[in-house]
Amino acid sequence: MNDQDANRERQIYKVTWIGFFANMLLAGGKLAAGIIGRSGAMIADGVHSISDFATDLVVMIFVKVSAMPKDDDHDYGHGKFETLATIIIGLALFVVAAGIFWKSVNLVAAVASGETIEPPEAIAFVAAVVSIVVKEALYRYTKHVGEKVCSQVVVANAWHHRSDALSSIGTLLGIGGAYFLGQEWAVLDPIAAIAVSVLIAKVAYDLIKPGIGEMLERSLPKEQEDEIESIVLSNKHFSDVHNLKTRRIGSGIAIELHVRVPGSMTVRESHDATVDVEHRLRERYGQRTQVILHVEPEKI
Repeated sequence: MNDQDANRERQIYKVTWIGFFANMLLAGGKLAAGIIGRSGAMIADGVHSISDFATDLVVMIFVKVSAMPKDDDHDYGHGKFETLATIIIGLALFVVAAGIFWKSVNLVAAVASGETIEPPEAIAFVAAVVSIVVKEALYRYTKHVGEKVCSQVVVANAWHHRSDALSSIGTLLGIGGAYFLGQEWAVLDPIAAIAVSVLIAKVAYDLIKPGIGEMLERSLPKEQEDEIESIVLSNKHFSDVHNLKTRRIGSGIAIELHVRVPGSMTVRESHDATVDVEHRLRERYGQRTQVILHVEPEKI
C-alpha cells in the first residue's frame, strides 16, 4: 500500500470511529430519554441510532478490504467491495424507514379509532435537540472527508448521519407538539415520523441506485467521458479516440480506449506518448485509475 492509499485509509477510519462512538453515546442517551420520558418516538429514534453501529462497522470492514492490492483473483483490485458496502448501507436505511413508517401508521390508525397516546416528558424533547445538533455536525464532517478522499461509502455513511438528524427533527416536532400543545395533539408524533421515514427512504434510493449501476458495469457520465477524450487528445501524437469504455471500481475508475498515431512513429515514441497520457489521466482522476490504451496507425 502506497503512502496516498495509507493516508486515505487513516482518514476514513478516523471519521468512522468518531461517528461510531458518537452513535453509541447518542443511542444510549436517546433510549434512556425515551423510556424515562415515555416517548415511543424517541425510543424509535434511539433504535435508528443503533442501526448506525452496523453501518459504521460495515464501512471499517469493507474499506479495509477495498484497499487491498489486486491479486490473482481480482485483476482490477477490490474497489467494488466499497460499492457493495454503499449498497448495504442503502438497504439498511430502507429497512429503518420501513420500520418507522409501519409503526407510525399503526399509531395514527390507533388514535383514529379512539385510542390515546401518552404525552412525552421534557427529557425526550431535550434529547431530540441534542441528537439533531450532533448528527448534523457528524454529517457535515463525514461528508467533507468522504468527498476529500473520494470514498462513496464514507459519503453514504454521512447521509446515514443526516437521515438520523432528519429522524430527530420529526421526533422533535412530534414530541414538541404533544408536550406543549397537550394530549389531543399527541398524534403529531407518529405523523411527523411518517414524513421522516419517506425522506429516509429517498436517501436510501439515492445511495442504492448508483451503486447498482456500478455493479452492473454502467459507464461514466458522458461529460466525464468527453473530458477523458480531451485529456487523451491533449497529447499531439494521438488522434481519433474510439472504442472508449469506462466504468467505476469503488473510489477509482477504469478506462479502455483505442487511439491512432502516425504510422512513422517508433515503438518507443508510441510508448512514451502512452505513458504521458496515463500519467495525465491519473493526475486528474487519482492514482487508482486503471488505463488500457491500444495504439493503432493512422488510416492512409
